[in-house]
Amino acid sequence: MRILVIEDDKDVAAYLIKGLKECDHVVDHCADGKEGLMMAASEEYEFMIVDRMLPGMDGLSIIKAIRATGKQTPVLILSALGDVDDRIEGLKGGGDDYLTKPFSFAELLARMEVLMRRGGTKSEQVTVLHVDDLVMDLLSRNVKRGEQKIDLQPREFRLLEYLMKHEDQVVTRTMLLEQVWDYHFDPQTNVIDVHISRLRSKIDKGFDRPLLQTVRGAGYMLSAHS
Repeated sequence: MRILVIEDDKDVAAYLIKGLKECDHVVDHCADGKEGLMMAASEEYEFMIVDRMLPGMDGLSIIKAIRATGKQTPVLILSALGDVDDRIEGLKGGGDDYLTKPFSFAELLARMEVLMRRGGTKSEQVTVLHVDDLVMDLLSRNVKRGEQKIDLQPREFRLLEYLMKHEDQVVTRTMLLEQVWDYHFDPQTNVIDVHISRLRSKIDKGFDRPLLQTVRGAGYMLSAHS
């Protein structure tokens, strides 16, 4: 693919460019928001990775301007701002996905693949996640399974969101520590086990078909397929 990376952090940009080129992608890079918008508007890209905070013009303004021209190029937002409200703002602003820094390059590639499979079109999937009869609305923060409303604590919501975005994929404990708890080390606690147990009791208890599966020796997976 031909990819445009708009990122002003030299280290992050170099990391992205090196990794993407190793995957046989063609990469153009820009460190300034206004220049990045000009490149995005004048050239044809199959995918864009846009930092949220940029000199010249911020990432959300770039994306809104691109969408105003009718272009539906898939856009992955990178940002150090990881609160739910920040992510919702990014998705509502025209981004197709939102990845917080620091990030795993393997996860970035996986998210790119998912967006490309969707064809880069804006749809309900951007803000509403489905796994079988389990539904999560990222904007209203409502979660239901069938007709039953499920009340989740903030961390449980974030955990379930991550699992739903990786449906039918094995999610490791390291991935959960990094992406849900923002830990980049092993705290040597059972925090994941406790939250998985609570989440399982809320989304699976009383239903005929369990969705949250433990993959022995590997991690966890949310799937409608047993």
